[in-house]
Amino acid sequence: MIGNYHLQKQAMEFRLKNGIGTCEPIRLRSWLLKLKVLTVFRPMSESFCGMALKYGESRFILVNSNHSLGKQHFTIGHELYHLFQQENFTNMVCSTGKFNKKDKVEFEADCFASYLLLPEDCVLGLMPTEEIGKNKISLETIVKIEQYFACSRIALMFRLVGMGLIDFEKYEQYTVGVKNSALEYGYDKSLYEKGNENLVIGDYGGKAKKLFEKEIISEAHYVTLMSDIWIDLEKEKENNEQAVI
Repeated sequence: MIGNYHLQKQAMEFRLKNGIGTCEPIRLRSWLLKLKVLTVFRPMSESFCGMALKYGESRFILVNSNHSLGKQHFTIGHELYHLFQQENFTNMVCSTGKFNKKDKVEFEADCFASYLLLPEDCVLGLMPTEEIGKNKISLETIVKIEQYFACSRIALMFRLVGMGLIDFEKYEQYTVGVKNSALEYGYDKSLYEKGNENLVIGDYGGKAKKLFEKEIISEAHYVTLMSDIWIDLEKEKENNEQAVI
């Protein structure tokens, strides 16, 4: 990934344009709301990572909730490239984190996600001075960095390879026993496990409610639309009434 300076520049400008500093970890839930990207998390097959769709000013991302949280974060970064950086983009189903140079667009989306989530200056800033050099980084530092940025181990390893800080032998060494290594240094392992099943980030529900309030759609249609994002309004209403009683 060394030399993709235009993508590094795009990632940094995208951060700054949208209110994220050069060294801050990205709170993706809040950021997706700010970017007005409707994002849905659903359990999918292992080979499916994510999908992006753009129609006019509307943007949509589908993420596989069966993947680890760190992997999901990388997938979102990848899809943001398609939605905001790629010219004439409409839709694409993606297999993220492959860094496959044979597919130029997908390779650039992976690189953008890596630069976006793991800014070089900040990665270096989190490393002890004595560990800056080829194959000098410790496992403890690796776990600290991935926890700080909430990224997957593989995403961080690719970043370190691209920065010339590790070789592929070290890459293979540090991608084994990932959960255990986090626990050994006192970190929670949730970053390395699946989650967010059926989570929806965005104003889908708000738009549906406005349509109902303006009598553009019926109550039944409104209830159906909300059920599409796994919110059972009738059941929730019944539960709330029972709680009051």
